[in-house]
Amino acid sequence: MILGVSGWVGNKIGMKESHVRIAFVVAFFLAGLGLGLYLILWIVKLLSK
Repeated sequence: MILGVSGWVGNKIGMKESHVRIAFVVAFFLAGLGLGLYLILWIVKLLSK
């Protein structure tokens, strides 16, 4: 995705970036949480530098 969150999260938890992206999309469609979670993790990523 655009902000690099999937790659960052993938590296942190030891998963492939594509699997993390799929998890975000599934979370978005099933519970509506994917977009909010993505934005929160982007903020955490920015603050952790």
